[in-house]
Amino acid sequence: MSSHRAVLARTALAAAVPAVALLAVAPSAASAPPSDSRGYIDSTARCAAPATAVVFGSTDGSRVAICRLADGDLEYRGVRVRDGARLITEASQSADGAFTAARDGIEYMVTSDALVISAGEKVIRDEPMLDFHRPGSTSAPSAVTSPGAGPTSSATPTTPLPPPLPAEKGAAGSS
Repeated sequence: MSSHRAVLARTALAAAVPAVALLAVAPSAASAPPSDSRGYIDSTARCAAPATAVVFGSTDGSRVAICRLADGDLEYRGVRVRDGARLITEASQSADGAFTAARDGIEYMVTSDALVISAGEKVIRDEPMLDFHRPGSTSAPSAVTSPGAGPTSSATPTTPLPPPLPAEKGAAGSS
């Protein structure tokens, strides 16, 4: 009887291994977008030369980059993936290392753990970081070059933004 159990156990294991292997190699729905040392390829969340990336990251719904401009100031470059809505504005860094930007009463705080969007004391969204990079970090994917670095100038509330970049278009069927 024990040899029968051993055969059943091996059969069950043999059936389970391909399923586990499939899970291990199946791409995640939230896999990191292509990036290099300046941010995400073909995205607003990318620092255009001569600016350099301080940090950049992505959540299920957003991509963000904090760039150091040539004059030393910080710039927040963020995009909401589902509809390509973007924000480019000045940023600052707090003593605890968090980066913040604000526009029209809404604050955007970027840490290695999350993007937190709030209005005053009310948190609108708290999006866990799924992919986060610092310059020179070994966790960054291998460098990829891109001919396009995204928009090179900051938008103001009165300046219309160009249409979303290819990597920032929402899910199929949305406009």
